[in-house]
Amino acid sequence: MARDLDDQLNKYLADAHSIEEQALQQLRGAPDAAGDPELAEIFRDHLVETEEHERLVRSRLEERDSDPSRLKDLLMRVGGAGFLLFAKAQPDTPGKLVAHAYSYEHLEAAAYELLKRVAERAGDDATVQTAMRIREQEERMGKRLEDSFDRAVDASLRDVSPDDLGEQLNKYLADAHALESQAVTLLEKGPDLSGDPGLSSLYEQHLGETREHQQLVQGRLDARGGDTSNLKDTAMKAGALNWGMFFQLHPDTSGKLAAFAYAFEHLEIAAYEELKRVAQRARDPETAAVTEQILAQERVAAENIRGAFDRAVEVSLEEVGVL
Repeated sequence: MARDLDDQLNKYLADAHSIEEQALQQLRGAPDAAGDPELAEIFRDHLVETEEHERLVRSRLEERDSDPSRLKDLLMRVGGAGFLLFAKAQPDTPGKLVAHAYSYEHLEAAAYELLKRVAERAGDDATVQTAMRIREQEERMGKRLEDSFDRAVDASLRDVSPDDLGEQLNKYLADAHALESQAVTLLEKGPDLSGDPGLSSLYEQHLGETREHQQLVQGRLDARGGDTSNLKDTAMKAGALNWGMFFQLHPDTSGKLAAFAYAFEHLEIAAYEELKRVAQRARDPETAAVTEQILAQERVAAENIRGAFDRAVEVSLEEVGVL
C-alpha cells in the first residue's frame, strides 16, 4: 500500500512538472503579446518564478528516484505554444492573455493543493513544503493578474473608437455565451465523471446556475441586437467533449476534474470581470448588472470546488486502489 501511494505521488509530481512546462512555454511569449509594458513586466517576473518551480519539482522527482514524463511534457509545451497563437490571433489579445493566464494560475494552484494532500498521505514532508511554497507564488501571481483587469481591457480597447464600443461589447457577450456553452457541456459530464455523490451534487448544482447564466447572456445579446457566434459555441462544446474524453482516460479522474473545474471557474470570472468593464465603458448598466450577478455565483462555485479538494483526492486514490 505504501509503495502504491509513493507511485501515485510520483505521478502527481510528474503532472505538476508538465504543467510547469506549459507555463514556461506561455510565459516566454507572453510579454511580447501583452500589449502593455506593465502587463509584460508581470509576465517576465513570473517567468523567473516559474523557472524555479520547474527546478523544484524536477528536484523532488530526482530525490524520489523518479523522472518527469517526456510525453506529457512535450504535449503540454505544444499546448502552451498553441495558446499563444490563439491569443495573438484575437483582436483583444491583452484581455484574452490575462484572462487565460489568470485561469492557468488557478489550475496550477489547484494542482499543488492536490499534490500537497497526496504528499501528506505519503509522509513526504519535503514535497509538502515544496507544494505549499509554489502554490503561494501561483496565488500571488493570480492576484497580480486580477488587479490588472482594468489595464488589460484598456490595452484591448486602445484602438477602438468610442462609437465602436457597443459592437465590441456584443463580441464580449458572444464570447461569454461560448464560454457558458463549454461550461454546460463539461458540467453535464461532471456528475458521471466525479465518482462521488457529494462531488456529483456540486457539479449538478452549478450546472443549473450555468444554464441560467447562458440565458442571461443571451437575453443581453437579444436586447442589444447582437448575436451569438455559432462557430465559437460549437468549438467550445467540442473542446468540452475532448476534455471529457481526457478525464476518462486517467485513473485519477476525480482530482483532475476538480482542478480543471476550479480553473475554468476562474476563466469565467476573468471573462466576466473584463465584460463588466467593457459594459461600463459602453455605458450599458443593464449588462454590467447582469455580469455582477453572474460573477457572484461563479466565485461561490469556485470556492465550493476548492472546498472539495480533500474529497476529490480521496476519491482519486480510491479509484487507483490506494485507499
